[in-house]
Amino acid sequence: MDRQQSHFSAILSRLRYIDRWALMRNARTENLSEHSLEVAMIAHLLCVIGNVRHARRLDANRAALVGMYHDVAEIITGDMPTPVKYANGHIRDAYRDVEAAAEERLLDTLPADLRPTFVETLATGEGEADQYLARLVKAADKLSALIKCLEERAAGNTEFATAEAATRAKLDEMAAELPEVADFMEEFLPSYGSTLDQLL
Repeated sequence: MDRQQSHFSAILSRLRYIDRWALMRNARTENLSEHSLEVAMIAHLLCVIGNVRHARRLDANRAALVGMYHDVAEIITGDMPTPVKYANGHIRDAYRDVEAAAEERLLDTLPADLRPTFVETLATGEGEADQYLARLVKAADKLSALIKCLEERAAGNTEFATAEAATRAKLDEMAAELPEVADFMEEFLPSYGSTLDQLL
């Protein structure tokens, strides 16, 4: 049986060409592929913390998967700077529409029999556990941003000072409602400033 060619995987491979923080001076550039992996790993860890310590029943593997795919629309849209994306409700809503259209375009590159699985991966479920998981993935995204800010500041780059303060403030709000985030910030975040010798 002849199958029609799908560009889906080749398009996803272009995550590595999308630089984050493109309007800021970076001591080390970070691409969307690196960021997505970090978000996936942190989201997985947050769910494990929730399940083990806080009696949650979260699907940590799904959180990792959602984290891996959370920014795929940016392959088409590019990385929009956070202050621009959230400057006001009109811009935020318009950008959400653009992202939804980009995700739909990406999904359209899939064979029809595979599409439903990826629709589910990109969608946030309606159930309470799915909504909580989505909040943890969002927190993982913010934690990844804070880690980037900390690394840049440690490299002597003051360009990230304002972003660090704003991101930390947002994470403090999240930690007040999500104990998994509070645990991560207390136990795991401080190690990001350590040398390899200190870590090992």
